[in-house]
Amino acid sequence: MNEPCCITYNSGVEKKRTEAGSTSPRSRDRGRATRRRLIEETARLCKERPGAEVSVAEIANAAGVFPNQVTYHFGSKDSLLVHAAFLGLLHDARRIERIGRQAPDAAAFRRNVARAVLAMPSLPSVARALAAGISKPELAPVVDRHLQLLFRQSERFVSQLTDRRGWRTRRPLSVETRTFWSTALGAVLLVRAGAHGTVADLDLAGALTIHDDSAAGPSD
Repeated sequence: MNEPCCITYNSGVEKKRTEAGSTSPRSRDRGRATRRRLIEETARLCKERPGAEVSVAEIANAAGVFPNQVTYHFGSKDSLLVHAAFLGLLHDARRIERIGRQAPDAAAFRRNVARAVLAMPSLPSVARALAAGISKPELAPVVDRHLQLLFRQSERFVSQLTDRRGWRTRRPLSVETRTFWSTALGAVLLVRAGAHGTVADLDLAGALTIHDDSAAGPSD
């Protein structure tokens, strides 16, 4: 995956700073490094303490910056948490790709990928990020940009793999990847919202139509 794994949140403070045009290239480089460090450390803390609340002070201490750097670079802690959640998801997605490449056939690919996705440690954080995008409209564009990045990268991976293996899908690749991830993320949101059952009750493999040849069905 060659695209950037994090997307800068253009807060009002950062916009004013950019419009002023007073930052030097070195300052901008330092700013980008600080933003990335904040995202990476937040993702690490969330992974180490799934479901626990992580404070701004803890994040700043882990990243070696002052707490006000969080709002300076991201506008809010919630925005930073969205970035961190999707960074964790993209890291997990790389592991899913490795699992997918090892599958001997399309049926094994569907089973193995679905099982691995539902066990990804980043899913709870991503569910919270999606909920934040719903409850806080200012975060919705940030969530959307990360989702579009995930969809593009997944589509590129599936395209390359199916081309090499001679596999096919019964719908356009863009629809295939969006349907798959929407099903997986929707299942996690339902479980976290209190719906009866677990993600293990979901037939996520059935959301994939990848098959070995044009005559085969999705349950081959």
